[in-house]
Amino acid sequence: MAEEHGFQASEGLRLCANNCGFFGSSATLNLCSKCFRDVHMKEEQDALAKAALDSTNPVLPGLVHSPGSSTQSASFKLAGPAAVDWTSAVETPTTMISVADIQAGPVAIPSTQPNRCLTCRKRVGLTGFKCRCGLMFCGSHRYPEQHGCSFDYKTMGKDAIAKANPLIKAEKLEKI
Repeated sequence: MAEEHGFQASEGLRLCANNCGFFGSSATLNLCSKCFRDVHMKEEQDALAKAALDSTNPVLPGLVHSPGSSTQSASFKLAGPAAVDWTSAVETPTTMISVADIQAGPVAIPSTQPNRCLTCRKRVGLTGFKCRCGLMFCGSHRYPEQHGCSFDYKTMGKDAIAKANPLIKAEKLEKI
């Protein structure tokens, strides 16, 4: 690898074990700093994934894993008494759902249909314009005059002006 890049490793320096072209040190397992950081992060992620997997897959009591010589097949032997009451050993989680829960709120189903202009039914895709009335239109029907929009722009404008410019009245002066 050193010959390919045109440099030679001196006595105290060694090339990275991953052959990335940088120098590694014995403190970082002969890896460069980037490769060492990547390996260290991967080990942490693997440990977290294994811990999460172990917490989500509890082992049934009475079953012991005995690995055989073959890596493809694994056998399980019964530990303890030969007769196990499987109805008490395996508990299936049950969830009670009432009709009121189902009818309580509508579930929003994402539409898988392509977006189309409501007026001309032309496919708009990502270039569609969503009007303030909540409907999708193409470039030629995007204006409120083109599609007969039901949104009240005058009231919205009046409310925006009133909110931005509150009315300030001075206190009345008393006559002397």
